[in-house]
Amino acid sequence: MAVTILAIESSCDDTSAAVIRDGYILSNLIASQDIHKKYGGVVPELASRAHQANIVPVTDQALKIAGISPSEINAIAFTRGPGLLGSLLVGTSFAKGFALSLNIPLIEVNHLQAHVLVHFIRKKEMEDSSPKFPFLCLLVSGGHTRLILMKDYLEMEVLGNTIDDAAGEAFDKCGKVMGFPYPAGPIIDRLSAAGNKKAFHFTKPNVSGLDFSFSGLKTNFLYFLRDKIKEDPEFIEKNKADLCASLQYTIINILISKVIKAAAETGVREIGIAGGVSANSGLRNALIAEAGKRNWKVFIPEFSYTTDNAAMIGITGYYKFLKGEFSKHDITPLARY
Repeated sequence: MAVTILAIESSCDDTSAAVIRDGYILSNLIASQDIHKKYGGVVPELASRAHQANIVPVTDQALKIAGISPSEINAIAFTRGPGLLGSLLVGTSFAKGFALSLNIPLIEVNHLQAHVLVHFIRKKEMEDSSPKFPFLCLLVSGGHTRLILMKDYLEMEVLGNTIDDAAGEAFDKCGKVMGFPYPAGPIIDRLSAAGNKKAFHFTKPNVSGLDFSFSGLKTNFLYFLRDKIKEDPEFIEKNKADLCASLQYTIINILISKVIKAAAETGVREIGIAGGVSANSGLRNALIAEAGKRNWKVFIPEFSYTTDNAAMIGITGYYKFLKGEFSKHDITPLARY
């Protein structure tokens, strides 16, 4: 019998609904919230209100595009956390009500675990190109930077974590200093193409093991610009491409060096990236280059699966459904999972 999962993602500022059948995506819709751009970051109260307005029409469209009726759904999966509590409450409440109305199982999903599992979404037009276990994945986004060893679909071990700021936050905060709107990461990536990545040198943290740190880099970048602007008020404008290229090169170098270390320590050669920053062209190219040197098999997600989306919640919910891992209806969302 086919297993059909309706998935809901509402951890931050994107409202998303998807339908997955036996691991294949039938639909995956995202309603983004542009209102946050003028505030330089996500405003939690505005985000939760937008989710309330978007969640019903987005789900309705996801079902229509998938060509299924609610009676065909076997379970509903939702993001329990981590994320903004107000946003998570909207998705959790909707999922509970939907499951109760159809008397179908409710499946909680860890947002971070789901980012990694996008690599196991099936594509009908292609042969199975999913990683083999064990699989090493660098999860890198605005809020998280982690190295994860996947031993099975639902068995993961965190090998390294950020001890302060995430890589995506470093991109956005340094971009803000240069006067870029939120989110700054994609702008830095675009401008880097025309810059010299070795024009300027910035601090790389000395963190033992497989953990990450980016707070020192942010501080170094801020003080560097402060001193240069004193000498020349037009310094940023004159050196924008080189600044972006040098900053991006430094961040990517930090990330890739830890991946190399983790691969050497574990002996794993199936390597992937996931999360919002996995859309960065410099990171993608650096991983591919290292794979050529080290005989890795690399896995890079489609751009549509790098940002927050319900397809990743659906694929995780699908594997939890197969194991019978269902949630009770007294479950509550968790800002920290």
